[in-house]
Amino acid sequence: MARQRSFNPKYAIDILLHAEIALKSAREITELLNKEIQFYSQAPRYYFTQLADLKIELISKATEDAKLRAEMIAKNSGATLSNLISANMGIFQITGQNSGEDYSWGGTFNTSAKAKTASITMKLDYSIK
Repeated sequence: MARQRSFNPKYAIDILLHAEIALKSAREITELLNKEIQFYSQAPRYYFTQLADLKIELISKATEDAKLRAEMIAKNSGATLSNLISANMGIFQITGQNSGEDYSWGGTFNTSAKAKTASITMKLDYSIK
């Protein structure tokens, strides 16, 4: 089951504070150019720094959701969900929010967008009775 969520406000505030510092610095570059100081620059990159916590949260929610779906499928088929046989974590993706970015087989880690969406895919196999 793929599980998506936008970053919670705690993380968004951290990202926005760091982004504002970067944008202020970018604006000040014009002053350096006016003083004929030459340098090379590129667009800012935006990284999410609490990936470990985010992955744990997404795995928890995705496995809970997958189990609920499996129980519903079993119930509608006249069976009962039994033991978990295996659980596999699939791809972890970070894409720009509402960007329409393609999901990649190896995962995506967007650094160009400030607002991001994270998703993870979990595969759970259960036995049924």
